[in-house]
Amino acid sequence: MDYKKAGVDIEAGYQSVELMKKYVKETMRPEVIGGLGGFSGAFSMEAVKGMEKPVLLSGTDGVGTKIKLAFLLDKHDTVGIDCVAMCVNDVVCAGGEPLFFLDYIACGKNYPEKIAAIVKGVAEGCKQAGAALVGGETAEHPGLMPEEEYDLAGFTVGVVDEKDLITGENIKEGDILVGIASSGVHSNGFSLIRKVFEMTRESLDTYYDELGSTLGEALLVPTRIYVKALKSVKDSGVTIKGCSHITGGGFYENIPRMLPEGITAKVEKYSYEVPAVFKLIQKTGGIEEQMMYNTYNMGLGMVLAVDPADVQKTLDALCKAGETAYVVGRCEAGEKGLTIC
Repeated sequence: MDYKKAGVDIEAGYQSVELMKKYVKETMRPEVIGGLGGFSGAFSMEAVKGMEKPVLLSGTDGVGTKIKLAFLLDKHDTVGIDCVAMCVNDVVCAGGEPLFFLDYIACGKNYPEKIAAIVKGVAEGCKQAGAALVGGETAEHPGLMPEEEYDLAGFTVGVVDEKDLITGENIKEGDILVGIASSGVHSNGFSLIRKVFEMTRESLDTYYDELGSTLGEALLVPTRIYVKALKSVKDSGVTIKGCSHITGGGFYENIPRMLPEGITAKVEKYSYEVPAVFKLIQKTGGIEEQMMYNTYNMGLGMVLAVDPADVQKTLDALCKAGETAYVVGRCEAGEKGLTIC
C-alpha cells in the first residue's frame, strides 16, 4: 500500500504545478519576492510607502454552485475569474487596490490539465484586477469528493490610504446612484437556477434566440471585475461616497449596506434594460419580481453613490474604462433601506 493507491497522486500534483506556472508568471507585480512553489507568498510593502496611513483590506469567497455547470459542460477555464472577481470586487468597494491573491482547490482526483485550466482562469482574473497570484493550494480528497468534482475558493489582500476609504458615512439626501452593468448572472443564485432549469448537457446546450447563445454559455459568463473601473472614477477626481457590490442577496441586501442611518435608496427599475438572461430565469421559474431583485444583480454588478455635481464625470470615467453605466436612482431621507420603483 502507498499514498497513490490510497487515492492521492503526488506526481499529478507536481505536474499540475508545472502546467500552471506559465499562467501564474503573467500575474507578477514588481513587489513579488521569490517564485511559485515556496511555503508562502512574499510581497514587498514598497507599494504603500507613499501612503499617509495605509490600511490593509482583505476579501475571501468562492464560486458557489456555479461550478456545477463547469462540471456538466467540462469547461473549467472561466470559474477562476469568478473566484477572483468575488474577492477583489469586495476590496474595491472600500476604495482599495488588490495587491495579491491566493487560491484553494479541493478535488476528488487531481487531473493536472483540469487543475491547470482552473488556475488559468484564476490568473486571468488576477491580470484583470492587477493583483499578483502569489500562491495557492490544490488538495486531493479521495473518498470525500467524487473524482470528477472540485471546489474553488480564494482570498485577496489589498491596500488603501485611510483618507481614501469608501465608508458611506458621508452619503446624504440628494446623492445620485450610478449602476455599472454586470456581465450576466455573475456567481450568485445558481442554486435557484439549478431548480429552474434541468441541469443536463442537453438543457445547457439549448440555444435561445433572446440570449444569442446557449443557456450554458450565458450562465458561465464570468463575473465582471471592477478594479480598473473604480480606479478610473477615482483618477477623474470624483469622490465615491458609497459603493455596493451586488452579490448574494441582490439589491435588497447589498445596496443598504453602504448607507448611513437616516438615508434610504430609491432605485428606478426602468432606468436601464434588465438583461435577457434574468428575464428568462424569471419567466421559466415563475419567480416573483421581488425575489429576483433579492437574489440576482439584475444587470448591475456595482452601484455607486456620488454627489449630483459628479454624475457626468463619473459616467465619463466609467465609459473611458470600458464600462456601461446608468443613473439608476437617488438617496433620500428616511429609514435605512431600499425601495425599487
